[in-house]
Amino acid sequence: MTTAMILSLVVLVAMVAMIMFDVLPFGMPPIAACVLIVLFGLGDVSYAFAGFTNSTVWMLAFFMVILAAIQKTSMIVKVKNAMTKLVEKGGFKSYVALLLVVMLGASIVGMGSTAFYVLIFSLVVTMPYNEKLPGSKLVLPLGIASNHPLIPINVALQYGVAVSVLATAGISESVTMLQFAIVSVFLSLGFLVWAIIGYKFLPSHPVAEPTVENAAALAGDDVEAMPKWKEWVVILAFAVSIAAMLLVDQLGDLAYMVPGVAAFVMLLIKVLDFNETRDNLFSPIILMTAGVIPVANCLADSGLTTLVGNAVAAAIGTAVPPFLILLVFAIMCSTVACFTGSTVGTIMMFAPLGIAVVQGLGYNPMAMAVAVTLSGWCGHYMPIDGLPAMAFGMGKYTMVEFWKFTIPQYFVRLLFLCAGALIVFPM
Repeated sequence: MTTAMILSLVVLVAMVAMIMFDVLPFGMPPIAACVLIVLFGLGDVSYAFAGFTNSTVWMLAFFMVILAAIQKTSMIVKVKNAMTKLVEKGGFKSYVALLLVVMLGASIVGMGSTAFYVLIFSLVVTMPYNEKLPGSKLVLPLGIASNHPLIPINVALQYGVAVSVLATAGISESVTMLQFAIVSVFLSLGFLVWAIIGYKFLPSHPVAEPTVENAAALAGDDVEAMPKWKEWVVILAFAVSIAAMLLVDQLGDLAYMVPGVAAFVMLLIKVLDFNETRDNLFSPIILMTAGVIPVANCLADSGLTTLVGNAVAAAIGTAVPPFLILLVFAIMCSTVACFTGSTVGTIMMFAPLGIAVVQGLGYNPMAMAVAVTLSGWCGHYMPIDGLPAMAFGMGKYTMVEFWKFTIPQYFVRLLFLCAGALIVFPM
C-alpha cells in the first residue's frame, strides 16, 4: 500500500469511528474528515470540500425544506381520523386497512421518520381496548409500517445516503430517485406480505399507556391549522419538486434548482420561518452527504477502493451467486445497525466494501449500493433502540412474542429487497 492509500484509510476509519461511537454530533464526522484530508496533504481546500458544490447535495438540501413544510399540513390529521375509525370497527380487514393507511402516511412523511412512528404509537395506545382488534396486534406492525412507504414518493433521506455511498466508493455514476424508489417498493411489499401473514402470530392483550409526553400533542391536536391556500401551495411545491427530481435526466440542471425555488416559496409565504429553513437546508444528513464525497475521492484517487475490492473478490471467488452476495452484505449491515443504533455510520462502513467486492467480480455495483443502504433501516428484530424498543415496551410483548413477528419479517424483507435490487439493477 502507498502512503496515500494508508492516509486515505485513516481518514475513512476515523470518520466511521466518529459516527458509530458518537464522538461528534451526527453530520459533523464527515466534515472533520474533510479537514483531515487537507491536514494530511491528500488535497487542497477546494478538493476537501467539493461535496458542497455537488448538484445532488443541493437538490436534497432544498427538498429537506419542502419535507418540513409538508409535515405541517392537515394530512396527518386525516391519517389519525382514518385510523381511529378502523380500530373502532375491528377485525382482520381493519388491520390490513390500517397497515395501508400507515404505509401511505409514510409515503408522505418519509421512511425512518421518528416523529411519525411516535405519532402512530401514541394513537394506538390511547385508543379504547377492542377485543376484535387489540392494541397488541397493532403496536408492533403499525410501528414498523411507518418505516415502509407504500408509494415511495419521499425517499430523500435514504436516497441521499445511497448517493453518498456511491461517492464514498468512488463511483461518479449515480442511481436515479425513481430507480431507488422502485427498489424500496419491493422492500415495502416484503413487509406487507409478512405483516398480513404474521397477524396470527401477534398476541391479544391490552397495551401500555404512552410513556412519551402528551399523546394529544404527539397526535398533532395542538398544531395550529394552516390556511387552505397555504396547504395547497405546499402540496403543489412538494409535487413539483418530486416530479423535477424524477425527471432529472431530462431536465438537467433545472431539475436540481426546482426544489430550491419551492423552498424559497415556503419561506416567502411563512409556512417556515428562517430558523426552520436554515436548520433543514443544512441538516445533519446534508452535511453527511456533502462531507463523504471528498473522502470517496481520496479512496478512489489513491487506488485503495480497487485494491480492497479485488482482494475480497479473489477470496470469494466467482462461484457465489450475486443474490447471495447482496443478501450477506444486507444482513451484516442491518444487524450491526440494529445493535449499534448507528444506521448511517454502519451503511458507510459496509456499503463501500460490498461495492468494491462486486466491482472486483465484474458486477454492476448499483444493486449493492441500494440494497445495503435500505437494509440499514431493516433491523427491528432486537428491541434495543428507537422504534423496536418503543414498540416492545408500549405493546407489553414478551421477548418470544416479539421475535415471533420480527425475526421472520427480518428475513422476508431482506429477500424482497435483494430481489428488487437485482431486478432494477441486473448484475
